[in-house]
Amino acid sequence: MTLILGPSRLSPRESQVKVIPVQSAEEMHQAALEVFKDADIGILAAAVADYRPREVSTQKIKKAGDTLQLELVKNPDIAATLGRKKGRGQWLVGFALETDNELANAQSKLEKKNFDLIVLNSLQDKGAGFHFDTNKITILGKDNKIRKFELKSKPAVAEDILDEIEALWNGQS
Repeated sequence: MTLILGPSRLSPRESQVKVIPVQSAEEMHQAALEVFKDADIGILAAAVADYRPREVSTQKIKKAGDTLQLELVKNPDIAATLGRKKGRGQWLVGFALETDNELANAQSKLEKKNFDLIVLNSLQDKGAGFHFDTNKITILGKDNKIRKFELKSKPAVAEDILDEIEALWNGQS
């Protein structure tokens, strides 16, 4: 098992998991391409920013005027790239954080990125998402199956996701 880990306070036990530390979306993209070649299942749980500053300053940017203009450039779409490269017998599980048209947007992402499953997080659900120790998810499958879960602790949500992946993998592989 391999974990590509961006900047985080996590410190996984490296005896159980191979950890590849990365600092940027570009580094994560390269690491994901390398690791996915030999993987059966990719679980794409990182929330990689869609854009990054064109130029990165190594020093504080001093105040000079009333406004500051930053130019942003697109980061590589890791999920879409892996979806295009996915081979026979490989699976991809993605995540979608949505604020409106949740099911339709998640379904669209499932198809566009060639996922086998997508885990939908809605910011509309009370007690779910950021700043909470709980979450409420819906899992959509390529087979149009939708499974809704109740609000529960985030470790329990992680178990639900892995249980769903395992059940479908064992039933279809």
